[in-house]
Amino acid sequence: MSESFVRSISERLGPRGFTNDPELVDPWLTDWRGRYTGKAIGLASPANTSEVAAVMKLCAAHGVPVVPQGGNSGMSGGATPDTSGTALVLSLRRMDTIRSFDPDGFEITCDAGVILQTLHETVEAAGRRFPLTLGGKGSATIGGLISTNAGGTQVLRHGTMRAQVLGLEAVLADGRIIDMLTPLKKDNRGFDLKQVLIGSEGTLGIVTAATLRLLPAIGERAVMWAGLDSIGAARRFLLHCEKLAGDKLEGFEVLQSHSLSAVLDHVPHTRSPLRDDHSWHALVELVADREGETDLQSLAETLLESAFDDGLVEDATIAANETQAEAFWLIRESIAPAERSIGPAMQHDVSVPVARMAEFVDQAISSVETRFPAHRAIAFGHLGDGNVHFHVLAPPDADRLEWERDCSDEIAGFVYDLVDQCEGSISAEHGIGQVKVGELERLGDPVALSMQRAIKSALDPRGILNPGKLLALEGAVP
Repeated sequence: MSESFVRSISERLGPRGFTNDPELVDPWLTDWRGRYTGKAIGLASPANTSEVAAVMKLCAAHGVPVVPQGGNSGMSGGATPDTSGTALVLSLRRMDTIRSFDPDGFEITCDAGVILQTLHETVEAAGRRFPLTLGGKGSATIGGLISTNAGGTQVLRHGTMRAQVLGLEAVLADGRIIDMLTPLKKDNRGFDLKQVLIGSEGTLGIVTAATLRLLPAIGERAVMWAGLDSIGAARRFLLHCEKLAGDKLEGFEVLQSHSLSAVLDHVPHTRSPLRDDHSWHALVELVADREGETDLQSLAETLLESAFDDGLVEDATIAANETQAEAFWLIRESIAPAERSIGPAMQHDVSVPVARMAEFVDQAISSVETRFPAHRAIAFGHLGDGNVHFHVLAPPDADRLEWERDCSDEIAGFVYDLVDQCEGSISAEHGIGQVKVGELERLGDPVALSMQRAIKSALDPRGILNPGKLLALEGAVP
């Protein structure tokens, strides 16, 4: 059966579109975090939607599981096959065409394999911007961002990837193509099926193209860095910024002193924005779409002066120019790699109601460090939208493999219980993948899970689309 499938797909895609050469396939069998390594029957790299459809028809006929993959930069193992060696890795990286670009209509349609940074550069050249960015923009693909409903640092003002998608094209498990690329402001022909596919992690269909909304290029921005004595003060400072800046507030990120020190040690030529040490730090960005629309410099100065008067911040500064503003953001975007250089850590991407975030962070740090002595818990991220990355650092000199094997499940379960107690989500922006399937089954709403399984069963009855990800299913791929 596998020999027949390999022969058929090789004939259909040619040598550029399919390979089972281990030297070419193996680099794509391990997830970005290095936690999962699988096996595959081969690597398919279709050049267009028609070829994706042809691949899916072959896979459906032969009962071959399919693991869609974009930039392979996910954090939850969602694009890595299992160890059976029966699955096909389906890479969308060759599908990197900008299909159409309407700057006046603030819309762009592109293939799923377009890199986020490439999209940014394309639209910026025409005075537009795509309002979603993240640290992995140089490798993350549009299809992957849609499939995981990615977030990033601008969700506070513009929403997640879900809010940026105006239209969608996808290939279903049986090879049929659903074309919903045309954006309509009003369309009441039943369910909004593109929203069902967004965030489904390749388990319902393979995203092949999207029409995305754009915004005017940033006319002016003001970037501030503030030192605070607690996460509670950061929460109060956020409310202060929201009150004074309104919709000009585009980003509000927080980090602890430990994260700042890690970046300063790891990234050459970085320096602390403030002279003294502070327990917590906030990175705040104000944006105006048109230059001169608002005097952002004056607004930023007023905002900080009143924050000092109210005792919300211990110290603060405003970036003097774009170079300094980018230096501030480099610190924020370098936290994850800086921490990896220190040693192993369990990384939890969680969200709770914004109003309860300070309470959650304080309680979770204290509870984790009490329950797991010699470990250190830290939190950083998007306080403005209720999403923090809660990391538990291993004891010094811990062996990564042994520590993850012996402690990871217990630590994750403990953290997710704390999240559940605050009525939060165990996955804010990185998806469930394979790393959180068991925890979603344990803590997820049974009614919601049954509805998701019903949709999965209807669209992929044989369970060949990204098996083992997102949902716990039985009897897949008979």
